[in-house]
Order: sequence, then structure tokens, then C-alpha cells
Amino acid sequence: MSDIFREVEEDVRRERLEKIWKQYGDFIIAAVAIVVIAAAGMQVWKYYQAGQRARASEALLSAQTMMDSGQTDKANEALAKLIDNGPSGYRELAKMERAGALLAAGKRNDAIALYKDVVADKDPLLSDVARLRIAWASADFMPRKDLQTLLAPLTDPNSAWRAMAEEVLAYASYRAGDTAAALRGFKTLSAYQDAPATLRGRAGAMVQFLEAGGEQNYGTVPEPEAPKAATPDNAAPQPNATQP
Repeated sequence: MSDIFREVEEDVRRERLEKIWKQYGDFIIAAVAIVVIAAAGMQVWKYYQAGQRARASEALLSAQTMMDSGQTDKANEALAKLIDNGPSGYRELAKMERAGALLAAGKRNDAIALYKDVVADKDPLLSDVARLRIAWASADFMPRKDLQTLLAPLTDPNSAWRAMAEEVLAYASYRAGDTAAALRGFKTLSAYQDAPATLRGRAGAMVQFLEAGGEQNYGTVPEPEAPKAATPDNAAPQPNATQP
């Protein structure tokens, strides 16, 4: 008896499946086709992106090599193409490279403008680096309070860039003539174990410099006396004229 019931149940199930297939078969086929096409399209897109990134990486390395070898015009042309058409990430790297070249050439305002673009792009790593470079490029003329506002995201206790940002601010205090604040800042940095060793070394050197009175003005070395003009009294004797 159980076999008969099983056969009847299978027949009923088959009839239901046939009915569903007749009603929705076209939709099922279309849905499966869409899934297959989407999966294939995703693979093609990933392959395309990988190719784009590989080409962008080669272009960036080539531009860096040209910049190092003095081919500035060609390097700038290659970087400009990356900035305009490169994939995300490489555009920001190209901006950083171009800004560094502009800064080295003395075009500070143009360099800062590019660094600001990188900050605005909000890349999780390069945005912070660009913010630091703006600060160092501006430290000699930007008021300390403005530098503090610029670096506020980096001075958070949990920021990996905290020590580097605090170094800029300590230097800004020194430049502003606030020796006490500069000394406090450099002392803190020299003992900050999470800071890079090179940074602690620079901070320690500044502490020694400031504690030794290096910020004081000791005047200037006097100008050497100008040589005296020749006079009849100190003029060198002239040879006797030849007698005719």
C-alpha cells in the first residue's frame, strides 16, 4: 500500500511542477539567463578593472622614473593623463607625485591646491598624507591656530599620524616665537614611544637646541673692516723713472 501512495504522491507533485513550469517557465529561464549574464559581466568588469590598474601602475612608475631622470615635461604630461583618466587610487597618487614636483620647483600655491584636491577625495590613507604635506608647506607662514584646525583630524589620540601632526604644531610654535610651547611640544614628542625613532631624534635635538638658548638672538658678527685706500703716506714706493 505504501508504494501505491508514494506513486500517487509523485504523480501529484509532477503535475504541479508541470503546471508551474507551463505558467512560469519563460520567467524562470529569463531569470537564470540574467544571473548567468550578470556573473559573466562581473568577471569581464573585474578583468577590465585589473587591466586598467595594471596600466595605471606602469604609467605612474614611468612618470616617477622620468621625473627622477630630469625629464620633467614628459613626467608632468604622463601624470596629467593619470589625474584626468586614471582609476581611483592612481589619480590620487598622480596628484601627490605632481604636487611634490611643484613644491620642489618652488610653486608652493599650485602644490597646495593639488594636495587639497587629494584631501577632498577622502582617500583613507592619502588624504591624511596630503593634509600633513599641506601643513609642512604652510608652516612658515600660516598662523598656528589655522594649522591646528587643518591638522585636527590627525591629532586625535587614536590617529596613526598624531606624532607627525604634533611635530608640525611644535615647529609652528617655535616659528611664532612661543619658545615655551615649542619646548613642551618637542619634549613630549621626544618621549613619545609610538612615534618613529627619527621623529623622536629630531624632537630631542630641538629640545637640546632650545634649552641651550638657541632661540636667543646673539647679534651678528661684525663686518670686517674695508681695506684702507692708498694715500701718499702709505702708498707703495714707486720705482725711479729712467733718466734720459
